[in-house]
Amino acid sequence: MEIVSFRTPGLGDQSYLLIHQGQGVLVDPQRDIDRFLEAAAQRDVELRFVAETHLHNDYVSGGPQAALRSGAELVLPAAAAPAYRHTPAFHLEDISGGRGLSLRPIHTPGHTPEHTSYLVLIEGEPAAVFSGGSLLVSSAGRPDLLGPERARTLARHQHRSLRRLAGLPGHVELLPTHGQGSFCTSSGAGRYTSTIAAENTGNPLLAIDDAEQFADRLLAEPMPIPAFYQHMGPANTLGAPPQPAAAPPLIGPGQAPDGAHLVDIRPRAEQAAGMLPGSLGIELADDFGSWAGWLLPYQAPIILVAGTGADTEGEADETAPGAQVRQAVTQLAQIGIDSVQGVINDPGPAATKGFELLELSEFAARLAEPAAQLLDVRMPSEQRATPYPGAVHRFLPDLVTNGIPAGLDPARPVLVACGSGRRAAIAASLLLRAGYRPIVLTGAGVADLRSTAAAT
Repeated sequence: MEIVSFRTPGLGDQSYLLIHQGQGVLVDPQRDIDRFLEAAAQRDVELRFVAETHLHNDYVSGGPQAALRSGAELVLPAAAAPAYRHTPAFHLEDISGGRGLSLRPIHTPGHTPEHTSYLVLIEGEPAAVFSGGSLLVSSAGRPDLLGPERARTLARHQHRSLRRLAGLPGHVELLPTHGQGSFCTSSGAGRYTSTIAAENTGNPLLAIDDAEQFADRLLAEPMPIPAFYQHMGPANTLGAPPQPAAAPPLIGPGQAPDGAHLVDIRPRAEQAAGMLPGSLGIELADDFGSWAGWLLPYQAPIILVAGTGADTEGEADETAPGAQVRQAVTQLAQIGIDSVQGVINDPGPAATKGFELLELSEFAARLAEPAAQLLDVRMPSEQRATPYPGAVHRFLPDLVTNGIPAGLDPARPVLVACGSGRRAAIAASLLLRAGYRPIVLTGAGVADLRSTAAAT
């Protein structure tokens, strides 16, 4: 048995290709399925199954399309009842793939009601378990994504599900879908894979015997839920079309259609030098799609603003603007956003003044001035863990939903900080649109500011 893993860092997820005697099982694939099918073809693997552990909340599944393209059998939890053909996986009813390979579905509700893990049997012996959003490495899938009304019930289900998986033989490999960086985890998950024995020893949630105490722990301080999550369940229930292959056309700065949202994906230093009026700046990185889906109206028309020479055709250099545009389009497609209508490859003279970008020492000096005002755009849990006296708090997405805090004076510069500079730079573009003069701390965060202040 061989396991090939595919990380999607921006979503904090991992898909898997299990190979046994020339047969493959693809588990929880994202919508950009070419990377999975190419990996199978390179290894001369015939896909036997495409298996989904649950109706995902954080991305549009590529499972149905991967099964159609490869001829594999599509397996989903029986209780999922999606609107497309599939093989329903019933609790403990083995699904045989031949050549000594079988999948044993294990109903593990908690993250979602229908959630099902898959125990891999090789010649009848347990070898690995795909645990999806149930038992994670040092953590568990969060139970509150379907709303607060069902969260406690699902948390109690999760308590039992974790113990169900913990009772498997210790040597069984644990292969979860959600991991570090995912908003589907109840806490910061650690490594990406583990074993049942290691989790029985080191997962703190397995040490909680009482289901109510377990629920209290999971629901005590949940992370925010990205706005686009509400659209993922319906998309995965109905089935998404194939990911669009066409590259968006190049247009000039003045050719953006009315109502389109300008999204600047250039490096923050280029954004700071000047942006097109009204742009939302989200520097391209692994989590670009997640932030775009969180901050923009879902499926709203998008025009990307990229660097000079953003020709999306035929570029091999992944750092080139054209390749970065393709990355941005793929990340958006992973969460079901197919509304990119064009690319502006150079703002040119149409760009207006951007924001100031300062390193830690210069930023700290500006913050020490009597008229300074600091905006902290980190998550509430981060703010509570490492507060900064006198800062105005507003989590980045709340700048869109709730507006700029009334306590900030638009007549004075606004110093903006987060944990590293990424969210602060995005916030700066929102402040610019509202007529403020933002100054961004880059390459450092609030914790570094506190240390610098304490040292002086």
